[in-house]
Formats: sequence, C-alpha cells, structure tokens
Amino acid sequence: MKSIQQHLSIGLASVLILVGLLLAQTSLWLFDAGLRRNFGSELQLDADNLLAALVRTNDGISLDQTRLSPVYERPFSGRYFRIEFSPSDNLAALTLRSRSAWDHQLSLPEQAGLQTTLADGPQTQKLLVYRANYRRFGQDLAIIVARDYTPVLQSFQQLRWIGLGTGGVALVIILLLQRWIVRRALQPLDAVRQQVKQLQQGQRTELDNQVPEELAPLVQQINRLLLHTEDTLKRSRNALGNLGHALKTPLAVLFSINARTELQAHPDIIESMRTQLNNIRQRLTRELGRARLAGEALPGAHFNCAEELPLLFTTLQQIHGRELQLHWQTTPDDLRLPWDREDLLELLGNLLDNACKWTNTRVQLNIEKTANNITLTVDDDGPGIASELRTEVLSRGTRLDEQVVGHGLGLGIVRDIVDHLGGQLALDDSPMGGLRVAITLPAPR
Repeated sequence: MKSIQQHLSIGLASVLILVGLLLAQTSLWLFDAGLRRNFGSELQLDADNLLAALVRTNDGISLDQTRLSPVYERPFSGRYFRIEFSPSDNLAALTLRSRSAWDHQLSLPEQAGLQTTLADGPQTQKLLVYRANYRRFGQDLAIIVARDYTPVLQSFQQLRWIGLGTGGVALVIILLLQRWIVRRALQPLDAVRQQVKQLQQGQRTELDNQVPEELAPLVQQINRLLLHTEDTLKRSRNALGNLGHALKTPLAVLFSINARTELQAHPDIIESMRTQLNNIRQRLTRELGRARLAGEALPGAHFNCAEELPLLFTTLQQIHGRELQLHWQTTPDDLRLPWDREDLLELLGNLLDNACKWTNTRVQLNIEKTANNITLTVDDDGPGIASELRTEVLSRGTRLDEQVVGHGLGLGIVRDIVDHLGGQLALDDSPMGGLRVAITLPAPR
C-alpha cells in the first residue's frame, strides 16, 4: 500500500497538471480570440480603404495605386486582397487582386465578416480572412482581405513549450515544497513509529502521550491495549500456577491412597492406578507448561542478553560447581531477543542445566542474529548422544529420559517452546567433543 506522502504527491501533481493545462489552454484561447478580433478590425479598415481606392477610368474600374499600401505589391508579404464584382447589365464580372498573392487565388467566403477558420495561403501560410460586401458605381462587389496568421501560431506554439517547461519546473518545486511540508506535518507519526519499534525491541513499555490531538486517541487506545494484554497474561499465568498447585494436592492424596496396605492384595489395581496417575501428572505438567507460553514478548519484556545471561550463568555456576567453565557469546553484543523473557529463561535454563549435568569441564552458549533468523547453540564436552538415538529423541512426544537410561535431558518443555515460536531443534556433534543442541528461531517481522 502506498504511503501517505505518495498519495498526497500523486494527488497534488494530478490536480496541478489538470488545472495548469486547463488554465494554459483557456488563456491561449482567450488571447487568440482577442487577437483575431483586433486583426479583424484592421482587416475591416483595409477593406474600407480598398473600397475608397476604387476609381472609374476610361478602361473601366481600377484601383488607384497611389492609395494602396506597398505590402500589397511585395510578393508573399502576408497581406492580400481580392475584389470581386458581380456581373450587371452595365458591367461584366470583374476580379481585382493584389500582386503580393502572386498566382495564388484567394477563396471567396460565402458569408460576410471575419471567418472563423483559417484559409490556406501561398507557401503554406495560414490566412485570417475578412469579407465585406459593398455597392459601388451601381454594382455589387465583395472585398476579401487576408493577412498571414502563421507567425502568431508559431508564437503560440513557442509559448506552449515555454509554458510546459516553466510549469514543469514549478511543479517540481511545488512537489518538493509539499514533500517538505508533509514531512514536517507527519513528524509526530514518525516519532510514534519509532516508539512502536522501540516497543518491539523491548526498550519501552508504552507510547508517549505528548502527541498532536489527531493522534492522541490512537496512542491512548494502544497504551490501554498494551496494559490490558500484559495484565491478561499475568492473570492467566497466575491462574495456571494456582491450578497446578491446586491439582498437585489431590494427586498427592491419590498417590498416598494407592500406597495403602489395604490395596496390597490387589496388585493389578495398584499398578493400573499408579500408571494412570503418572500419566495424569505428566500430562498436566506438560499442558500447563505449554499453556503458559507467551511467544511474542510484551513491550518491555524482551530478553536482554547482556542483562539476563550473566545472572543465569552465575546461578548455574553455583548449582553445578565453580570448577565448570561456562561461557557465552552473542552477536551482536547488545542483542535483544524478541520473545517473552520467561519463555527464554525456561528454554535456556533447561538446555544449559542439562549441558552442565553431562559435560566434563566446559559449556559454551552462542546466540547469533542474522537477517531472518536467530540461532542458539549449546555445546559441551560430555559423552554426547549416539547419532542413531537423536531422531528418536526429537520425535514429537518422546523424551530421552523416558527412552535412554542415564541421559535425562528432559527436552519436552524445550521442544514445546521451540514449536510454539515456529523454530527448529536439532542435535549434532559438538566441536568440543560432546553434544551440540542447535535451535533456529525465525525473527519476527
């Protein structure tokens, strides 16, 4: 979808081009109409002068050359006339014309007055033609005068190109000014966008309320939604924790009843009850763990590696002994993981705790962010897992501590978190000699 800036620029450019062309064409049309009327007045005056120059001689009717303008004598001067006498009883049809037209014959318009269309003249000239009807010497006559309108048309064409060039430059300047004005007007929106980005990165917990009044309702609703979402998640987690604690007591009672001596005479019943109770406990623990996953983090609740990992490694060092070498590295150094802090603490805590249990001396955690993914790898120098058992360990619903005695890796909750985040979990040989657990998570957009 196009941005507001693009919509405004396209809309403004369209309006300016449409209005500019309309105004330019209207101005040229009005100027052309006014110029034609002015030339028409001059042509009417020329026709009157030609009428006055008509004289009767012994040879008939002719023009007094002393009263004619020199432009009518110069070939293709752009000023032409034609006098057409209608035949009568006393005089035959007679035509007089200017020498400037050379051998070109001016057409005789049907109606008197200034003609609306330009006529073809000599040498591809376009002529503005005027016809006047008179009666002289007892005979009807028509005087047609014309002048070349081509220079005016050429000037109009040049004016169009100049107007287009000037209009184009003005359009570019106006669009640049409009872009600058719109950017200044939309700076609060850009500030809100930056704040939303900071929300995603966990650098703030709400949007600033100091915004223009047009944005104030939106910002307030977003802040209310963030607060409501955080409160809902907290209440859900508390409710799940309370439910887990509430169910643990009845389960403990049932286990206690199952161990009573009164039931020793029914070993089949005891075994069946123990199996079912174990299934209930495992399923309850698993589903409660899955239900409490948050996935995408709330604003301000992202996992800050620089803050969280030192505390986590200090705790692991205290639990498993200070002789272990525990190291971690992130790329980049100030990496923030865009998922819920509690989920990642549980994920990394399980992986690192298991690595500490089975390593000999060293555990290494590496977290690297790329354009599309975030990769977490945990390496140790312990005994590792045989390659033929890795597929079985990672199969859905299978836990290694249920299949292989002595390895107790407990990948159930880890697998659930990875699946919930849409990632992939893989086991491989570690360069340190033990097991490598590699998790690839798609970075949220």
